[in-house]
Amino acid sequence: MKGFAMLGINKLGWIEKERPVAGSYDAIVRPLAVSPCTSDIHTVFEGALGDRKNMILGHEAVGEVVEVGSEVKDFKPGDRVIVPCTTPDWRSLEVQAGFQQHSNGMLAGWKFSNFKDGVFGEYFHVNDADMNLAILPKDMPLENAVMITDMMTTGFHGAELADIQMGSSVVVIGIGAVGLMGIAGAKLRGAGRIIGVGSRPICVEAAKFYGATDILNYKNGHIVDQVMKLTNGKGVDRVIMAGGGSETLSQAVSMVKPGGIISNINYHGSGDALLIPRVEWGCGMAHKTIKGGLCPGGRLRAEMLRDMVVYNRVDLSKLVTHVYHGFDHIEEALLLMKDKPKDLIKAVVIL
Repeated sequence: MKGFAMLGINKLGWIEKERPVAGSYDAIVRPLAVSPCTSDIHTVFEGALGDRKNMILGHEAVGEVVEVGSEVKDFKPGDRVIVPCTTPDWRSLEVQAGFQQHSNGMLAGWKFSNFKDGVFGEYFHVNDADMNLAILPKDMPLENAVMITDMMTTGFHGAELADIQMGSSVVVIGIGAVGLMGIAGAKLRGAGRIIGVGSRPICVEAAKFYGATDILNYKNGHIVDQVMKLTNGKGVDRVIMAGGGSETLSQAVSMVKPGGIISNINYHGSGDALLIPRVEWGCGMAHKTIKGGLCPGGRLRAEMLRDMVVYNRVDLSKLVTHVYHGFDHIEEALLLMKDKPKDLIKAVVIL
């Protein structure tokens, strides 16, 4: 089969590989729509996960089941499915401990284009199909459905990690697709003031659509100073880090109130350390909590998110700005995510 792969750090290309084989609990899926992610860019061009050779990229897809293992009960060939980007091993001790994302090792629930070939192939393998697939509604547009697999679950996880309460004030740093879903999740959880940090006009417009009450442009000055001015020096209850570089954690610690929570869902792909400012952390005693988490995966989560779309709780269409048709456009769409033109939020390839 054909696939678009990471050949090595800073190297991309089309390769031929053997079609994957399904184990007794697994499925083989043919992609119907895929979306490249900024995570793919970190992986290839920053070597964030270390070097990978001839690994098919991609972890955002909806598709059609073409084969199932002998023990798969709930899915069959021909089913159209949502495939979460995180596909845990559900018979692991980490799942029993409540951390399915890290089943059998840190970040090991994230398998596509990390530990095994991803979804940018003519076929791809899904472990534990009954627990890691969800039925795709017939009338849901493919470009919207593929946003459930990563952008929606990751952004919402940011709001969950932040433990947003009714009336909480929230800053969301980074208003790309994940940050936009962080804003949507914060609004659904009852946040009061929601401050989005970003600069691209198309993202600013979408942020307001999803619930941002204020927008700060990092090009207009230090964002901590801007947040403090906006809040009369008080800071905010919660910060969701959905973008930015290694300096973002320091900024988040500086703008959150004592007793507040910082939630990180950003993929920090370079550098050796993230710094915490000593004084702003109250010399370590400010009761400022820092959380970071890989997005939850699995069938139950995908079904719940799907139903939020079906019943009009969330409109995902604002996330997709570029739609391509045809397998050969995967490379173009991925490089678009690297270049990030002003009119881009997310690109989807319909196959």
